[in-house]
Amino acid sequence: MDEDGYRDEDGAGDDPAAAFERLRGEVSLLRLAVGSLATARETIEIPDYEPTLARTERILTVLTEQLEPIVESPMLAMTPPKMANEIVSAALQARREDQRLLTEGRAALDQATRDMRQMVASARTGEEQNRWIFLYGIGGLVVGIVVWAVFAGIVARAMPASWHWPERMAARTLDTDMWDAGQRLASVANPDGWRGIVAGDAIVRANHDAIEACRKSAAKAKKAVRCAIDVKAGE
Repeated sequence: MDEDGYRDEDGAGDDPAAAFERLRGEVSLLRLAVGSLATARETIEIPDYEPTLARTERILTVLTEQLEPIVESPMLAMTPPKMANEIVSAALQARREDQRLLTEGRAALDQATRDMRQMVASARTGEEQNRWIFLYGIGGLVVGIVVWAVFAGIVARAMPASWHWPERMAARTLDTDMWDAGQRLASVANPDGWRGIVAGDAIVRANHDAIEACRKSAAKAKKAVRCAIDVKAGE
């Protein structure tokens, strides 16, 4: 029965007994409904949620431990403008680092280039120095030869005669001993005189005994004596 019908019935009849009877019926229905709800509640089997709640608590604990560093991270405290500034600052720092590395690499390359140039210059200088040393050596040798040719005789003659420096120099120049050097010098200086010396030496050798006998006779007589010698044809 709705509210409007109830009002119509009240308005249709004004019998208090009927109204009370109707109210009692409605209260009885309400008590019956409440009793049914209580009985249904007692028959409902409520599941045990304790294991599920314990597992849920453990999961929430783990999530809390994992989320705590994230919550405390400075990044979450940054505002968008501040984060943009941090990104720009990091980019500038990276660019400065790249610029530093580029500068160091360029400096190393320049140093290597300078070292190579110095090595090439040193090699050229060494080659030029060797060339000048060679030229100076040749010049010194020529000057030494000229000085020796000019002053060697003067120096040799200035030494004591008993040293025989001129004769030794002549023999060394002819690459022989002094005896052979003297013969060669005499034959070149005066061929005719040298031939006479050779011929006289041959006669003296051939008449050695006769000449010795004449020498003894001259020494005994204390005057010149005549001696007979043999001269071969061609001498």
